[in-house]
Amino acid sequence: MKRARQKVVVENEASQTSQKSKKQKTCLYGSVFGESDLHASMDWGSLPHHVILRIFQFLPLVDRARASSVCRRWNEIFHIPDLWRRFEFELSQPATSYLKSTHPDLIQQIIKRHADHLQYVSFKVDSSTESAEAACDILSRLVNCSIKTLGLISTAKPSFMNVSKAHFASALTVVFVNSKSLSSVKIDDTPLDDPSLKVLVANNSDTLKLLKMSSCPHVSPAGILCVADQCHGLKELALNYYILSDELLLALSSEKHVDLEHLRIDVVSENPGQVEFHTIKKQSWDALVKHSPKVNIVMYFFLYEEEFDAFFREETPVTHLYFGRAVSKAMLGRIGMNCPRLIELVVCANGLQPLDDELIRIAERCKNLTAMGLGECEVTCRGFIEFVKMCGGRLTQLSIMEEVLIPDNDYSLDRLHLEVSKHLGRMWFPDMMPTW
Repeated sequence: MKRARQKVVVENEASQTSQKSKKQKTCLYGSVFGESDLHASMDWGSLPHHVILRIFQFLPLVDRARASSVCRRWNEIFHIPDLWRRFEFELSQPATSYLKSTHPDLIQQIIKRHADHLQYVSFKVDSSTESAEAACDILSRLVNCSIKTLGLISTAKPSFMNVSKAHFASALTVVFVNSKSLSSVKIDDTPLDDPSLKVLVANNSDTLKLLKMSSCPHVSPAGILCVADQCHGLKELALNYYILSDELLLALSSEKHVDLEHLRIDVVSENPGQVEFHTIKKQSWDALVKHSPKVNIVMYFFLYEEEFDAFFREETPVTHLYFGRAVSKAMLGRIGMNCPRLIELVVCANGLQPLDDELIRIAERCKNLTAMGLGECEVTCRGFIEFVKMCGGRLTQLSIMEEVLIPDNDYSLDRLHLEVSKHLGRMWFPDMMPTW
């Protein structure tokens, strides 16, 4: 009997706990949906409109499409304009890509029902020309669009370059003419040309703020100058060095222009000795910095050592420097002398000559330097510690390969990390693999 009574007590306590838990959950659901919606919310088909819309916003496109087949109400919500403002078309050929393509039926549905809802659009294509051409075909059909941002992305080799210039320009023209409110255009590695840029400017000059067009060989300095002359709200610009000119920098420095925030310049050479790089005057750089004192000037170099002669002979207001190929000691010495605004420096390779003096000069002259990365280079442990000591705790990023550091009579690698950590104010170790 005693055991029976204990069993009844335990069962009563469990029942009370269960009821209490249910009551807590009811309160929780009631606080989310409201008491009046509580019973309806327990039926998925009767969830409040705004709740279903919120769920759909978090679902991947494939799952969203599947959910739309649950009932007519969910299918109606699937086509609400808010869900189609941002869309990425993924276009690939099954035999050449791992990408999952946007289904052709869905593309047709978007063009038919949602072209005028699209605002933030990108096209991700694989390495095949067919995929790039398919992207152009879709662009040419967006005649009722009101796009604000447009991005064309090649996941492997630049497949848009294989599309005929006429086909590409015609497709872009449709978007440039009909949108009227483009603020961001990212079209690197494409056959963009000057006439297309003029159409862009003629229809979107008041709204364009960001233009990225590196590796667009059909664009001339005159074409980009047209953009600078008329798009006075431009804040970010990315282009190849051959388009950069004194006239362009002065146009960006005029009183009617807003302050430029980012200028990215790609300096690329595939065939050593076949490209002669021009020099930008110090006065032009000075005008830009005077007009936009906080501008970040980012330069990516992919040159051979003998091609650097035109650069950093005079003071240059570059803030971020990346060298993807070997750069000479002399060049790094010039950077230390003539780049006082430098914030970040990454050198992937140098050769087999210690860079102690060059790094110390950079530490002395570049008072804003906060990030440094060295790959296939050489620095003595003493020289490296001297560099870190001069930069102090302002080095927030320090990525140095272990094989870069040469032990000397004063410092071993074991002692080096302790000494560097002391000057940085945090624990530091050399990298085993490059982090850039």
